[in-house]
Amino acid sequence: MIRTSIMAAALGASVLAAATPAAAQQAEVRPISGTRLDVVAQGEVARVPDIARISAGVVTQSPTATAAIRENAQRMTAVRAALREAGIAERDIQTSTINLQPSYRYAENQPPQLVGYQATNEVTVRFRDIAETGRILDALVAQGANQINGPMLSIDQPEAALDEARTQALTNARARAELYARSLGMRVARVLAVSESGLVGAPPPRPYMRDAAVAQAETQIVPGEQTLAVTLTVSFELE
Repeated sequence: MIRTSIMAAALGASVLAAATPAAAQQAEVRPISGTRLDVVAQGEVARVPDIARISAGVVTQSPTATAAIRENAQRMTAVRAALREAGIAERDIQTSTINLQPSYRYAENQPPQLVGYQATNEVTVRFRDIAETGRILDALVAQGANQINGPMLSIDQPEAALDEARTQALTNARARAELYARSLGMRVARVLAVSESGLVGAPPPRPYMRDAAVAQAETQIVPGEQTLAVTLTVSFELE
């Protein structure tokens, strides 16, 4: 009985000791004694895109489903071979769509008439050398690709640029808080909270189109610059 009592007392003491730091931390939280100011600020940086993504595929139509699929597979094999010959790694090629659907002819006051089948096969391709994108797109068209969307230009590893935008957003928020404080005859005492509410990156992809009228022209992809933005909400205490 004596041993049990000693162990229980020791356990109680250890629990109390463990709880004491947490209680001390809560006691250290200083309540707001001044005025709270919430500021929404944005930081932006510009970078040249270093990666492009496009969707390339083949659409075929035939009287039978088997013929449509067979022709589609043959042409898609040529498209994938063109990608490999262009130096595109297998990890940068991903099947995105395979579809087979019937095609109908519609006439007034007549039921739909089945006229054949349409097969679709698309891959998403990632280009790490944007300068080569246009040349490869033209090669894909020459090998039978008749459905291409893109390119979508982006930055492959944007975190460093986004961190720069975050730092700029904090600087902008602080400068705005200082402005309000001076106007009110006060000063910025401390930062109460920071939250990140939005990231802005790449624009949506644009369609790529090519027909016989421009068969001799070379497609050029101009990367330009892309803006990455971070929006922060920062709460300050003014005194």
